[in-house]
Amino acid sequence: MMNTPRALPSLRRTELLAAGAATVTVGLWASAFVSIRSAGGAYSPGALALGRLLAGAVVLGAVCLIRREGWPPRAAWRGIGLSGVLWFGFYMVALNWGEQRVDAGTAALVVNIGPLLIALLGSRLLGDTMPPRLLAGMGVSFAGAVAVGLSMSGQGGSSVLGVVLCLLAAVGYAAGVVAQKPVLGRASALQVTTFGCLVGAVVCLPFAGQLVAEVADAPVSATLNMLYLGVFPTALAFTTWAYALARTSASRMGATTYAVPALVVLLSWLFLDEVPGLVTLAGGVLCLAGVAVSRSRTRRPAAPAPVPTPDLRPEQEQA
Repeated sequence: MMNTPRALPSLRRTELLAAGAATVTVGLWASAFVSIRSAGGAYSPGALALGRLLAGAVVLGAVCLIRREGWPPRAAWRGIGLSGVLWFGFYMVALNWGEQRVDAGTAALVVNIGPLLIALLGSRLLGDTMPPRLLAGMGVSFAGAVAVGLSMSGQGGSSVLGVVLCLLAAVGYAAGVVAQKPVLGRASALQVTTFGCLVGAVVCLPFAGQLVAEVADAPVSATLNMLYLGVFPTALAFTTWAYALARTSASRMGATTYAVPALVVLLSWLFLDEVPGLVTLAGGVLCLAGVAVSRSRTRRPAAPAPVPTPDLRPEQEQA
């Protein structure tokens, strides 16, 4: 069905809101890499994930109560449970663990195979289309991620275990996104995020003893970083992600996260005093360019104006 002129401004507004929500998500997720590195020296991977999820669950639960969101419908629980286990739980623990064993560049490179996995799973399981612009943009962004990873790979030690953990984190991330997408047609973005976060916290409860022991010895800065991870990159960014995902395809949203490595480079430059080289900066530009290409839409040609039909009636009938 063709869009009517009256519906076009509403559609454009929805696209702009989704793009804005995705931008918030990407920025906050990029900051999470810096915070994880800062807090990882004082907290073990499981304890950091549990603390982050508990902080996020408290904030999200309070917002749900204020907005009177209620419980998600029964049909949404399977997808919420899968995304909670795979993304909120497994992904966070694996990423925290992996970042303790590989440098930031290698971690960003490995984790950013996630959008490719999302595109493949989304095409196979959700019927997402794979337009040429999306494929081209993903290719450009992946080349940029490779450049960032290779340029930064000499700044820290790497290990086979760390690479494997980051790879597993990417798989959990991709599977969680694909499990979450159909649910957003049955429950609100806030419900999906809140209860997914709660499921992830339950999965991480075996690390509760570690969290209690480490909180007592951790410096205030590390604990504040953990709370920041829960409130902003989790509670806020996962909600804006779900909002945007409900209004676009999983493949297109996955491609958006290719901007994360570029922003991580910038944030590391500002907050960790890690000055990027020219190759790193070029890779970051490629990441952003690929996202721009993948999210652009081919303009449809305007429908031609209707040609008036000549009146062929005799002149006396026209009078």
